[in-house]
Amino acid sequence: MTSATLARLEHDIAALASRVTSPAAPMTREAMAERLGLDLDAWQRDALRSDARQLLLNVTRQGGKSTVAALLGLHEALTKPNALVLAVSPGERQSKLLFRKLMGYYRALGKPVPSTVENKLSLELANGAEVHALPGQEDTIRGFSAVTLLLVDEASRVADDLIAAVRPMLAVSAGRLATMSTPFGKRGWWWEAWDAGGTDWTRFEISATKCPRISPEFLAEERRALPPMFFASEYECQFVDPVDAFFRSEDIQAAISDTVVPLFPVGGRNHVA
Repeated sequence: MTSATLARLEHDIAALASRVTSPAAPMTREAMAERLGLDLDAWQRDALRSDARQLLLNVTRQGGKSTVAALLGLHEALTKPNALVLAVSPGERQSKLLFRKLMGYYRALGKPVPSTVENKLSLELANGAEVHALPGQEDTIRGFSAVTLLLVDEASRVADDLIAAVRPMLAVSAGRLATMSTPFGKRGWWWEAWDAGGTDWTRFEISATKCPRISPEFLAEERRALPPMFFASEYECQFVDPVDAFFRSEDIQAAISDTVVPLFPVGGRNHVA
């Protein structure tokens, strides 16, 4: 028997097993976390309970945001036949790390829905659901459609053209968008969404002082070791000016006045009486 024939046979057996086995009652996302033995923080529980279409998780390093993302993705695939979950990040390595966590949970649960494909970047289930980890390159990820859940890791560092390429994948399915990161300055689509996205987004901001697993002693050491701008971004979840900025945004805003007549008015006409 050839390897191709064997693979096809395994696929057919898994698909048949999913049809003849009575499906278990769908677990809630919280129940799934409890079955995995995860001790969730209060904000993680709130994020898992949320059915908001767009999530912004502005969470400190080591704050547990990838745990929430992996649980969201796995729950989508297990409970929704034909679901399509994509994990996107600035690079394939980061997407793969998130996918690896999701796969770890899937295996720890005993693979409640049989798989038909398992590899380092993809999981396909007998219920038709798929999960894929994608590289962070706009020109290589086009082609997916009807995405039901889009997970964007290290979102503040995902380029504007990449997010512009993946957002239309949610159009027909009315899929959800869950983004997670620490800030990377007052720039880019993630900052714009956080600052001016209004009620289109549900926001979570969790600084390191709110994470019970990060000690005050460690934070004090990090504050001494890191430049203030990096500490503010990585641990305090603050959107600070980029290191390459010539002027602070506060100074620019302070210099703007409606009472000053433009030196070169639009249209080339000075309207001063």
